[in-house]
Amino acid sequence: MNRLTRLATGALLTLSVVAPTTAAVPPHWVASWQASPQPVWDDAFLFPSGIPQALDDQTFRQTARISLGGPRLRVRLSNAYGTAPLRIGAASVAGDGGTTALALSFDGEPGTVIGPGQERLSDPLALPTRDLQAVQVDVHVPARTPLQTFHWDGRQTSAIAPGNQTGAVALRGSTSTTARLFLSGIDVEAPATARSVVVIGDSITDGATASLDRDQRWTDHLAARLAPQGVAVVNAGISGARLLRDGMGASALARFQRDVLDQPGVASVVVLIGINDISWPGTAFARGEARPSLTKLEDGYRRLVERAHAHGVRIVAATLPPFAGALPGTPLDDYYQPGKDALRRQVNAWLREGSPFDAVIDLDAALRDPADPSRLAPAFDSGDHLHPGDAGNAAMAEAAERAVLGK
Repeated sequence: MNRLTRLATGALLTLSVVAPTTAAVPPHWVASWQASPQPVWDDAFLFPSGIPQALDDQTFRQTARISLGGPRLRVRLSNAYGTAPLRIGAASVAGDGGTTALALSFDGEPGTVIGPGQERLSDPLALPTRDLQAVQVDVHVPARTPLQTFHWDGRQTSAIAPGNQTGAVALRGSTSTTARLFLSGIDVEAPATARSVVVIGDSITDGATASLDRDQRWTDHLAARLAPQGVAVVNAGISGARLLRDGMGASALARFQRDVLDQPGVASVVVLIGINDISWPGTAFARGEARPSLTKLEDGYRRLVERAHAHGVRIVAATLPPFAGALPGTPLDDYYQPGKDALRRQVNAWLREGSPFDAVIDLDAALRDPADPSRLAPAFDSGDHLHPGDAGNAAMAEAAERAVLGK
């Protein structure tokens, strides 16, 4: 059985091997990287945003490691939560360590205006890239621009610098942040057989506690495993995200179209979300909110399945990892309670045995401590007892790859 056939029989993708024809099959656009947009919160929120209230004649530089490379790319800029038009003066992309930058264009122009609630794709840029290559994206805003859309936990150091420094080898006078601005996606031109897997989730997928600037999220590890087979992995995680209700971003139900179904080349989606639905109620995040019932959670998951299948997308669930003792010594040290863990176990039992998902990746089994299944195994625990560390993220990717390949 060849690799494409094995992939087709696995848990995540449905790919077919097409007999050769005399006509060449043209390449297509495939999502290769993503940072899901969130609304910027005010200073009263539990966590600081990490960004200024506005930029004014400044350049924002960020690094993104794409999954698949190709001869051309295009970038997606977002004003998803803006209440006024977002004016972009100039933008550029650099590969090879940032030493060679090329200017982006939008309908042939160096800048663009993005309306409130909208996004904008650049023109295709002839910048050849490799699988798993880091690219540097610069965006200049020429006038005072209130920041209303961002991605909070980028797990990557970005920079803000004065003036238009797009494409500069080194920025002068810059300050740093780990949030992301403007950039919400990178697509690459790839062979017709290439496909994307989108992983929608919360902070565990977003990469909270993964080593900064080292691409150690579990989706990064999975991308490294799948890229040789022409499969991109894009991360639609938002820290503090929930399935049923908005959290530190829109609910999975609300953003499923934008962050999953609208992604070019998507063949499959992995759903790892729900622990915040279970654990936020009663904490500083949602003090007076009632915990959802198992039935309501099941209904939310079913709605995702129905929407994915209606678009011909294969959908795979991941069980919720253990979290006993989560977030000790923080304002959220009541995040874990035995009753919450009982609901998590009920959700996992339903995902394994009664859910309509096409397949299930058992991350609970992969990460739990055999001596105490309510806890993460010490080797996989970042130390906060909720988020896996780098080794735990690697173990998650290994478990997911086995499901993809039907092992």
